Amino acid sequence: MHRGLVKTGLGHIHYRTAGSGPAVMLFHINQQSSALMIELIEALAPRFQVVAMDYPSHGHSDPMAGQPDYNDYVGCAAHVLDALGIAKASVMGEAVGAGVAVHFANTLHHRTERVVLLNCPFSPERGRTHEHVRELQGGLRPDDESGFPLTRTISFMETVDPSHAPMAPSQSWMDRINTARMEVGRNGWQAVTALANYDLDDGLRRLTQPALILLGEHFHYAKFASEMIKRSRDVRAEVLAGARFCISWERAGEIAEKAGPFLLGAA
Repeated sequence: MHRGLVKTGLGHIHYRTAGSGPAVMLFHINQQSSALMIELIEALAPRFQVVAMDYPSHGHSDPMAGQPDYNDYVGCAAHVLDALGIAKASVMGEAVGAGVAVHFANTLHHRTERVVLLNCPFSPERGRTHEHVRELQGGLRPDDESGFPLTRTISFMETVDPSHAPMAPSQSWMDRINTARMEVGRNGWQAVTALANYDLDDGLRRLTQPALILLGEHFHYAKFASEMIKRSRDVRAEVLAGARFCISWERAGEIAEKAGPFLLGAA
């Protein structure tokens, strides 16, 4: 696996890449980084050239003082692909990253092959995403008195915020989550706020590329799988039994097994 930095109008963007073959770009969850995608990168790399970037103010990318939107994330992704000489790629993202993947496909249609959405945070209930952001800010992501994030334990996640944890969180996962929160710092709400400000309903309706939606059985929005299917022209969805959040980490091998043939154009 190789790592690098690409200079953009929003500062240096950090990325990880591995493998060869058709290109696939990965987009991570809010307050995380490409470090949480390492298992998925490794699982996909035997068949694909996989690229995973850190959003601005996430991971090892440079911080942003203001609130970005999905146009900013897509612009950074395009710069990374350009730097790697990749003209066209499929896109895959989880949660907030699923929204980035949708917007990438709609904004850069000529550069997008296929779309894979992991735990797509779509709800037909208007305002639900904004409500969800308020819930997160209400104590599920504790900060110190200055607003800098505090570390969490596995027991905290399982007791206070199980819906944002995988079914069997490990200490490695928890350490990477805590590290990612430290790296985000006081700009921790940028990515999820960008999602709240994005019309995902409209984004799904405008998708024209073939799309695959994979949802954890216990994910917040898995109950809306049929609604997601209705909104796109060429989409299929599957619910992963016994899965919840962070399936790009916990179920990386299964994701690669299910998404691989689809990304290669198999029916």
